[in-house]
Amino acid sequence: MMTTDNRPQTAKSITTPLSPETIAELRAGDAVRISGTVYTTRDASAKRLSADLRAGTPPITLEGQLIFYMGPTPARPGHVIGAAGPTTSRRMDVYVPDMLSHGVKAFMGKGRRSAQTRNVMQASGAVYLAAVGGVGALLARHIGEATVAAYPELGPEAIYRLVLDDFPAIVADDIYGGDIYEEEWPKWTSSPTAAS
Repeated sequence: MMTTDNRPQTAKSITTPLSPETIAELRAGDAVRISGTVYTTRDASAKRLSADLRAGTPPITLEGQLIFYMGPTPARPGHVIGAAGPTTSRRMDVYVPDMLSHGVKAFMGKGRRSAQTRNVMQASGAVYLAAVGGVGALLARHIGEATVAAYPELGPEAIYRLVLDDFPAIVADDIYGGDIYEEEWPKWTSSPTAAS
């Protein structure tokens, strides 16, 4: 990633589980490289997980955790996972409060979150990370392990436990109100080439 004055930016290495101190150091626009265990959810598993959290029967421990909105494709022989591209995060906004109340410190997917969700994350001391869509095969190279952690009957929408190794992402929303989409969007929509 480039800074606004076109100097290369060094990515910050972060490791899960995420501490409040690590979260406090992240700012919207920072490039990060993530290592450690994370869990995936998509529409069906996010709904099930939210219900189980409310019922007091969580199938996984979420304290300090990062939730990656992703449903993998089947792994080819010799690989631990197939394509691992992010899915649109906004569809999961309704489940964010339940997950935050159980200690989740970060979410990762593609696209922006609603203003309400950004406010709830900020108040809870959690960040949102953006992963690049359309390059799931490349992102899969940064996943060393992939196992089903809950809801195997949901197939690719099950909750997977992933072990990441230098997985690349960008901090989209920080705990200080910074939002990369709000900051960058006007630069592109007001440029002379934006209308062409």
